[in-house]
Amino acid sequence: CIQPSVPPVPNYKLSMSIPEWLQAIQTYMKMLQYNHTGTQFFEIRKSRPLSGLMETAKEMTRESLPIKCLEAVILGIYLTNGQPSVERFPISFKTHFSGNYFHHVVLGIYCNGRYGSLGMSRRSDLMDKPLTYRTLSDLIFEFEDSYKKYLHSVKKVKIGLYVPHEPHSFQPIEWKQLVLNVSKMMRTEVRKELEKFARDMRMKILKPSSAHSPTKERSRGKSLSPRRRQASPQRRACRRDKS
Repeated sequence: CIQPSVPPVPNYKLSMSIPEWLQAIQTYMKMLQYNHTGTQFFEIRKSRPLSGLMETAKEMTRESLPIKCLEAVILGIYLTNGQPSVERFPISFKTHFSGNYFHHVVLGIYCNGRYGSLGMSRRSDLMDKPLTYRTLSDLIFEFEDSYKKYLHSVKKVKIGLYVPHEPHSFQPIEWKQLVLNVSKMMRTEVRKELEKFARDMRMKILKPSSAHSPTKERSRGKSLSPRRRQASPQRRACRRDKS
C-alpha cells in the first residue's frame, strides 16, 4: 500500500517576507489537516511550561497527524520561534449556538504594525487571517463577523500575552490576560478595551495575571469565576469548536 506523504516542515528563508513565511506555516498546518476523528492525538495541558509545549510541537512535526485548534496554536508558536519581529499571543472565543456553548482558540500575530492570525478550524474563515488588520479590534470583529455566518454569537473573547521567543522558557503561556464579555458590551466599548490592551501589550508593560490574584485580571461585563482546575478546560477547548 502507498504510504501517505509526510508534509515537509517549512523553513524560513531570508528571501521570504513575513506574510509569505506565515502563509508557508499555515499551508503546512492545512496539509496536516483538521482532526475530525473525535480523538485528540496530542495532549496539550495549558498550564505546562513553554519548553514542554514546544516538545509536543516537535512531536507533531514528527508524527504528521491531523490537529485541532489548540494544537495549531502550539505548533504556530513553535514554527514562528526565532522571528523576534513576529509577536504571538492566544485569542480564545466562547460562542453560543443552538443551546450549546463552543470554545475555539487561534494564534494572534502582530508584526510591523499589523495584526493577523494562524490556526485550524472546521471553518476556513475561523482560523488564519492575513497580516493586514490595522488594530486588534479590527481582527477580533472580523472573527465575530465570520461567526455570525454560522449563526454563532460570540459571548466571550480572551486575549493572552505575547509568548516569549525563548523555546526553553519554564514559564507557562498566559492565555487570558484580558477577558471581555462581548455579548454584554457595545462595540465601541469593546474596541476601547482592546485598543488599550493592545497598546499596553506593545509597550510590554503587562505582567502575567497568574502573578496576582484572579480578581485583578482585567475583565469587563461579568465578574470572573474562581479558577477551575487546570486539567479540564484545555481538554475541552477544541472538542466542541463547531468552528
